Amino acid sequence: MAITREQVHRVAALARLRLSTTEEERLTADLGHILDSFERLQALDTTGITPVRALAEPTTPLRDDVVTNPEAPDDLLANTPVPEGRYFRVPKILE
Repeated sequence: MAITREQVHRVAALARLRLSTTEEERLTADLGHILDSFERLQALDTTGITPVRALAEPTTPLRDDVVTNPEAPDDLLANTPVPEGRYFRVPKILE
């Protein structure tokens, strides 16, 4: 599949890129090579090959979702300007 310089110019305009004529010519050639590579890959016979989702297992270890910090309501309320019992006093925002 060949790509034209007009197509590169149109995509550059859509992406709001200002390309010089030499950049347009270089990108046209580069994108043409990329599309040719994809065409060659599509021509390969892959009927006996099973699709691979990932080459390796995820490496991020998972842990149990357990609360590890102790409850400390007095420590939480120590920094409030106006505590009211066990709660924070906040300004009213709904009328």
